[in-house]
Amino acid sequence: MLELELKLVPFVRDCFNDLPAQEREAYVNMLSEEDWQIFDWLQGREQPEDPTLALLLKKIEAHRGKL
Repeated sequence: MLELELKLVPFVRDCFNDLPAQEREAYVNMLSEEDWQIFDWLQGREQPEDPTLALLLKKIEAHRGKL
């Protein structure tokens, strides 16, 4: 999904290496989810159960604003 790439690629490029190991792992695990699920999380329509992932999504949103 292009919208996700426009959001996630800049975040990975600019921020991934500076994340704590637990958040890097959460990011990698997030990529195994369906695109629509990640999109809904980034849109704030749903919240993930994993608190580390929820924090990571807030960082992704803050990096370039909401989709």
